[in-house]
Amino acid sequence: MSRIVPAEELDLIERMILEHPEGIGITELERVLSHHLSKAFNRRTLQRRLGRLMADKRITTKGESIALVYKASPSDNINGGSFPLIVAREDEIENYIPVSPEGRIIRDLVQQPLMRRKPVGYQRSFLEDYEPGITFYLSESLRTQFHEMGRTPLRERPAGTYAREILNRLLIDLSWASSRLEGNTYNRLDTQNLIEFGQAAEGKDIQETQMILNHKAAIEMLVQAADQIGFNPFTFLNLHAILSENLLLDEDASGRLRRRPVDISGSVFHPVAMPQVLEDCFHLLLQKAAAIPDPFEQAFFVMVQLPYLQPFQDVNKRVSRLGANIPLIRYNLCPLSFIDMPEQAYVDGILGVYELNQVDLLRDVFIWAYERSCQRYLAITQTMAEPDPLRIRYRDALILAVQVIVRRGLSPSVKNIEKLISDQVSENDKTAVIKIVLDALQNMHEGSVARYRLKLSEFQSWETIRDQCAKENSG
Repeated sequence: MSRIVPAEELDLIERMILEHPEGIGITELERVLSHHLSKAFNRRTLQRRLGRLMADKRITTKGESIALVYKASPSDNINGGSFPLIVAREDEIENYIPVSPEGRIIRDLVQQPLMRRKPVGYQRSFLEDYEPGITFYLSESLRTQFHEMGRTPLRERPAGTYAREILNRLLIDLSWASSRLEGNTYNRLDTQNLIEFGQAAEGKDIQETQMILNHKAAIEMLVQAADQIGFNPFTFLNLHAILSENLLLDEDASGRLRRRPVDISGSVFHPVAMPQVLEDCFHLLLQKAAAIPDPFEQAFFVMVQLPYLQPFQDVNKRVSRLGANIPLIRYNLCPLSFIDMPEQAYVDGILGVYELNQVDLLRDVFIWAYERSCQRYLAITQTMAEPDPLRIRYRDALILAVQVIVRRGLSPSVKNIEKLISDQVSENDKTAVIKIVLDALQNMHEGSVARYRLKLSEFQSWETIRDQCAKENSG
């Protein structure tokens, strides 16, 4: 006797397919369903459910093999199919976040089927009406709370000091979490192996690997140039260029404002299409961001306004997530890594901005994500030693000395180090700085290569020289 399939399961699957008029592949369908089920279907079970829906003529298919997608049956679009409002109950969204009453209203509205949501275009007034220092998306009490949560022991140090102290962890966390919000299937261990050892995960799409590596490079740029970056076109165009490298069909679009219209999948929002209007709004957005007096308001403003404008052909949300970290890095506040962020909550928050110009749900997302990040990184900070002021003062000289010795295949000797730093370090500090460089070279391993902006292959080629010198000295 065949097992009776609960009607709710079939209804849910059909509803998710109805929300994708152009069709949805089984992998994407699994991902979408996972946000509505406490326990996800395995692939075989889902295929049986889909077979049942097709047998009942409730859905149909298009394409073949890996290009196969499931679509609503034509009969579902005839007259009067009244689609119920999709309201995610608390027991359906275990993987969501706590939301405010205002956020809950937005969530319920953007989770309706597309045909129930009114198409809207870009509202320039949403940007123009924001007045830095007068308008605030985050209340004063909330900003105060963020400053309390995000304070670090290094807040009086030069820009980027705290981010550099936790750089290895931040590279992995933010690269993984931000990529995961784009549907990347790398897990955190895969990401760690790729970033620390250059080892790509087996069975993953090459674009997923590229996405992770691009995040790593972009984060390094923000941290290493913390005193130079800001809310200006140069920073954001280059941030886009790094994040989009080798991922766009049109390579010329990397690091440039888009010149053609774009569509937003899964939304009724239509971004601004005219290049001149887009360029004007892009510069206005950055001017307003730069004038905002509070770093947390700056961060959230970028998360709201940059994806809404869609200034680039693609990769806009990634740029906004890393761009939101610029003021946090600059002021040595705890960074925002989006670690453990439920994808559906983030997407719903963005849709609330796109379609309703309402920030409440995205603000709920921001609050949850930042609190989570603080818990993670401030726990790390408690175990960190007080930073050596010489390492801060001579940071560039230290990195350069390590780079030259490794890349030129030199032995890690006091003589070689002294030649490299003699013009950059005061006489009183030379002995101490030489020891710091020597220790760095002797203790360098695959997990610390990125700290010195070296490639793994460069370190591996030089490592044999270091080991040989150690043997000779011990002999």
